[in-house]
Amino acid sequence: MPPRLIAVSNRIPTGSPSSGGLVVALRDALSASGGLWIGAHPDPGTGLEEMEEVSGGGCRCLAFRLSEEEISDYYLGYANSVLWPLCHRRVDLVEMPSTYEERYRAVNARVAKLIAQVARPDDLIWVHDYHFFPLASELRALGLANRIGFFLHIPFPSLGDLSVLSQPEDFADWLADYNLLGLQTRGDVARCLEMYRADPRAEFMPDGTVKMQGRITSVRSFPIGIDVDHFRELAGVGGRNPFGREAPDGFVIGVDRLDYSKGIPNRFRAFGRYLKTRPEGTRPCLVQIAPPTRERVQAYQDITSELEEIAGRLNGAFAELDWTPIRYIHRSIDRSVLARLHRMARACAVTSLADGMNLVAKEFVAAQDPEDPGVLILSRFAGAAEDMTEALLVNPYDIEEMAAAIHQALEMPLDERRARHAACMEVVRRTDATRWAAQFLAALRTCMPTLSPQVARLSSSHRRHRAVPDEKPDRVDEPLK
Repeated sequence: MPPRLIAVSNRIPTGSPSSGGLVVALRDALSASGGLWIGAHPDPGTGLEEMEEVSGGGCRCLAFRLSEEEISDYYLGYANSVLWPLCHRRVDLVEMPSTYEERYRAVNARVAKLIAQVARPDDLIWVHDYHFFPLASELRALGLANRIGFFLHIPFPSLGDLSVLSQPEDFADWLADYNLLGLQTRGDVARCLEMYRADPRAEFMPDGTVKMQGRITSVRSFPIGIDVDHFRELAGVGGRNPFGREAPDGFVIGVDRLDYSKGIPNRFRAFGRYLKTRPEGTRPCLVQIAPPTRERVQAYQDITSELEEIAGRLNGAFAELDWTPIRYIHRSIDRSVLARLHRMARACAVTSLADGMNLVAKEFVAAQDPEDPGVLILSRFAGAAEDMTEALLVNPYDIEEMAAAIHQALEMPLDERRARHAACMEVVRRTDATRWAAQFLAALRTCMPTLSPQVARLSSSHRRHRAVPDEKPDRVDEPLK
């Protein structure tokens, strides 16, 4: 049997279908090794020093509880009001009360202690996303010499933006304690290596790995994908017409969490520009599904108000009694309905201002009928654009260009639609979720082992003491106030 896998993420599977196949990919890998999935319990609570078993994800899941203070400062605070805007090129939205960083470090230290209680010496540990940048450092400080991999699902921050952090040098330190850094795109890898080139503590080895104060880290691109066959099956399942009696005439679909990184306001403006010059007699529609997220963060409240204003203004200017140009749905829609909407749409607009990959782009392509496919309009700032070059690539800041792309997509001849779809579908198949997980884990298994636990412990302890000089060594064991 292969070494046991421990996956760590902010959320754990709950039994509902995964939006992009991540649960399927990790569940299979975990089942094959008898592994564990560790993450935050969906409900806040006490009992902070132990994990509890949670059922429903198709594999063994252990959950730790977050207190209300931790949700506020660690999750909504440092993770989503500092790191999220930092990685998405919006440092103007960063909010940095000192309690955010303190709680972020404390939660990572506590989670590391919980993992150390269940980890075996030969376990592979796979950490996911920006909630846990320092987790490997905390695990090394506890003496774990396991191979530890990290995958960042969002864009890697630029070197200049990292200076917004209170102690920018800690960021490179945190990542250097992972044996393997998995990033979405080759561009992300370039930004990560630029960070280490600028750091006098780092050096590049002949095999391309990075050596930093005795630690060896491999940095590679692993573009994530979806569960292709499952989504195609959902899209092809018959059922009631989601629109009732008839669908809009040539509709464009957008599906995004309501986030400022998705470029939805400019998408609305571009569709409004297209409406002014649309072919006479046509009644196109933009169907925008935008479930709410992080509603307690001010930036998300602001974009909600902005979208409501733009949609109301454009519908007021163009709507008729039997035609609504923008159908804006600010809530979640059943996944099977979304799949059918993708298949019915003439085009899909992905206009991200910054995006790690954007799996909606891949879902739209997967859902299409190859004999009569729709057209993907894709921001060049989405990670998917690095390989899906046969989509209609657009600059999401250029309203005129996006309006022209909408016109081109809705008027595109069948032969061109088929050719573009076939090229994009090849990428979707090549990067499906199962292959993504298998390739990452194969690379992690071949990584050079870490330093001895004793050296790792001393190194991490020194870095943590420098980063938080006033913190007592046993602070993470104390109840959070």
